[in-house]
Amino acid sequence: MIIQDVINHLEALAPLAYAEDFDNVGLLVGNKNNKVTGILVTLDTLEAVVDEAIETNCNMIVSFHPIIFKGLKKLTGNNYVERIVLKAIKHDIAIFSIHTALDNAQQGVNDMICNQLQLTNKRILIPQSATIKKLTTYVPKNEAQQLRDALFNAGAGNIGNYSNCSFNIEGQGTYKANEHAKPTLGKKGETHTEPETKVTVTFAKHLQNNILNTLFKTHSYEEVAYEITTIENKNQNIGMGMIGEFAESMDENQFLNHLKTKMNTKCVRHSALLNKNIKRVAVLGGSGSFAINAAKGAGADAFITADLKYHDFFTAENTILLADIGHYESEQYTKNLLVAYLTKKITNFAIILSKINTNPVKYF
Repeated sequence: MIIQDVINHLEALAPLAYAEDFDNVGLLVGNKNNKVTGILVTLDTLEAVVDEAIETNCNMIVSFHPIIFKGLKKLTGNNYVERIVLKAIKHDIAIFSIHTALDNAQQGVNDMICNQLQLTNKRILIPQSATIKKLTTYVPKNEAQQLRDALFNAGAGNIGNYSNCSFNIEGQGTYKANEHAKPTLGKKGETHTEPETKVTVTFAKHLQNNILNTLFKTHSYEEVAYEITTIENKNQNIGMGMIGEFAESMDENQFLNHLKTKMNTKCVRHSALLNKNIKRVAVLGGSGSFAINAAKGAGADAFITADLKYHDFFTAENTILLADIGHYESEQYTKNLLVAYLTKKITNFAIILSKINTNPVKYF
């Protein structure tokens, strides 16, 4: 197995195409064609984690957070990021980051929080938009079914619970073969027309390269005319945050104690208590102040996230209980999720859960 094989498994769980634009996900260090000797899974890649990878004979680190985020202009070892990258390169260790791709995945970070808290009836809090693309092309009428079947096999035509979705409008044009176009159909220099059919299929945006490769491979024309447009949909299976419900409501003090216990945190910063029961809860791992209004709009009794600032707590406005459990604490079970997933997919060597606590925040 090579590193690219592991990446393929991870992308099946959380396609990198759905990561946020500001993020830096994917293979950050290393050669994707190197053979894998072992995989170490961590929340953050620190020097101690690289040392752990060396000791456990793991030449690939799967990290939630990207060690390279703002970019590197020098590699002199003057800061912790440069030292980590240099050490990884020296010992031929690949580093892969999945970050907001997993934040946006249906069975990702926020699903894990909901499971820890025993929430049910889960759904995405902020669905991601523009995740569906539409391909339109023209093909000789007698080849239309072959092309559609090939595109469907490549993953096109699936929207939610619907599959093999396409449109076919006949007689929209003809293809004229001549010596300049040098088409696959007909002999060079032969001039004739072939009846064409317009074929339109939809596909998830992370499949675009696969869809285009299939189009070019299957289509008989040397130069294929096609158009790709974006459908402004709201994808209910991809997006930031999640909302769920407790089987039985609990008062606010019970809720906060439940939260501390299940999320293994020593401290919960929260807004004013509202003297009401908590049943519907929104969650968003990591920095989630941007989702407060979405949680309120979804009718959540409480919103669990991290990195709330002083003035963020005012936005509760006596309508919702805001609970900040800490950045590390909100994402700490993510590496367990990744280990469990990869262990099911890869059975010929160990997937190791890092023993290093990478939380930079200490409590007195």
